[in-house]
Amino acid sequence: MPAVTPELFLLVTGVLLLTTVLAGTLSSRFGVPALIGFLALGMLAGSDGPGGIGFADYQVAQTIGVACLIFILFSGGLDTPWKAVRPVLSPALVLATVGVVISAGIVSLTAILLLEFSLLQGFLLGSVVASTDAAAVFAVLRNQETRIREDVLALIELESGSNDPMAIFLVGVALAMIAVPSTPLLSFVPDFLMQMVLGAAIGLAVGYAFTVVLSRAKLRQGGLFLVVSVAAALLAFGLAGVLTGSGFLAAYVAGVLAGNRDYPGRRAVSQFQDGLAWLAQVVMFLTLGLLVFPHQLPAVALEGLAITAVLMLIARPASVFISLAPFRQFDWRAKLFVSWAGLRGAVPIVLATFGIVAGVDDAQAMFNIVFFVVLASSVIQGPTIGLLAKRLGLDRKAAPKPQPASTAASQTGETHA
Repeated sequence: MPAVTPELFLLVTGVLLLTTVLAGTLSSRFGVPALIGFLALGMLAGSDGPGGIGFADYQVAQTIGVACLIFILFSGGLDTPWKAVRPVLSPALVLATVGVVISAGIVSLTAILLLEFSLLQGFLLGSVVASTDAAAVFAVLRNQETRIREDVLALIELESGSNDPMAIFLVGVALAMIAVPSTPLLSFVPDFLMQMVLGAAIGLAVGYAFTVVLSRAKLRQGGLFLVVSVAAALLAFGLAGVLTGSGFLAAYVAGVLAGNRDYPGRRAVSQFQDGLAWLAQVVMFLTLGLLVFPHQLPAVALEGLAITAVLMLIARPASVFISLAPFRQFDWRAKLFVSWAGLRGAVPIVLATFGIVAGVDDAQAMFNIVFFVVLASSVIQGPTIGLLAKRLGLDRKAAPKPQPASTAASQTGETHA
């Protein structure tokens, strides 16, 4: 094997990125979310595949995943119109908090009863897969040929962008209780409230400051706008984390506020961040694919199918119908669609690395189960979202194109004739 020189490393990296994009494009043509192509190539490039790249550093993968999620959430926020999400703010926040807890509880119970996990191991697994994935949801819904009803689309996207903090909090609670089982559960509640408040406040502050800086700095080089946007995403996450707030919530909120204000270079920043978010998805899924040893997946196939079935058919629908019960603007059709659109993606896989890094018993098996769940969710739910929207009558009909005056006049004349 040749020595890994900087030139060889950069060459392999470039080939992997390009091939990953092609794999994602190919999978999308068959109606399968692009993330499946990204993950598949990572698995082929890994130590079990023909690529033979040995990579098993879960700490590094976790860091890469977190960094990529920052830009995915910030970009998603930039593309979130406030006018569309404001009417669904309350139901989305309830679904992003209460709904995640309900999903985690049902999956936890399933893991304890069916997989014979311990109480805290089951709680950890349930927390890991409880949240939907912003990257998967944004990618699938925004590339649908079917135009989904605006309020339902806004609800799903806002929930996916804001439910990661609750899942991360639950995972942290599970790991803390595994380390110190005598820790009172209620002692974590003030920490959660503080994380949410600080995360939202810092996100608003950074998002506002970002637009003010670009409005007043009068930067002569257009590329500096893009540098400032990267700095804003990192500052929102980092500042919130240092102050014990939710960094992911801060990054998303900063993006939402910045995306709904006017400032010089707004269009360029939005396009740049969109491209950066896609690059982040490619890098993140490729990295996570490298962590997986395909020969280990058949051993957890039955467990993975069981958790997937419970998550898709019981836990997610229960969390949606219970959380949205007070909100009359969503009927059973909308709730059913929201239930099915709860895609899992990179976030559960990244969260599954936390248990391995912390040295939790059976954490590797848990990681493989989570990976299986993500694959099954993407393959089953992703391609059927548009079809379900049509069947439930939740698609928006495209407005008829205006006809030229001459054509309209000739048709009128033919009618009178």
